[in-house]
Amino acid sequence: QVQLVESGGGLVQPGGSLRLSCAASGFRLDYYVIGWFRRAPGKEREGVGCIGSSNGVTTYADSVKGRVTISRGNAKNTVYLQMNSLKPEDTAVYYCAISRTGYCSDSEWAYNSWGQGTQVTVSS
Repeated sequence: QVQLVESGGGLVQPGGSLRLSCAASGFRLDYYVIGWFRRAPGKEREGVGCIGSSNGVTTYADSVKGRVTISRGNAKNTVYLQMNSLKPEDTAVYYCAISRTGYCSDSEWAYNSWGQGTQVTVSS
């Protein structure tokens, strides 16, 4: 089973930026659709966006569109989530996962091989 590891979270002020990483050891992620999700305190996990495998096409949730960018690293085993203009409502644990269907989806049920998550806190 592939194990994904998220990193890059932390405490940032409103308006700041963070780049989260999703890495797989010894496994190429560029063959797979990768989704990013987040779970805010007291809320259900929600989709942030995803990146296609062969074409690299990205889709984003309306709540983050224009502020985040998902990209693949040159090492082919890493996917990034660049977040700009962060807001307090972006505070959440952020997760990456591999699509089981081969397609982007905003449903967590379409994904497996979840990482443990990385905490992002946006606060002044």
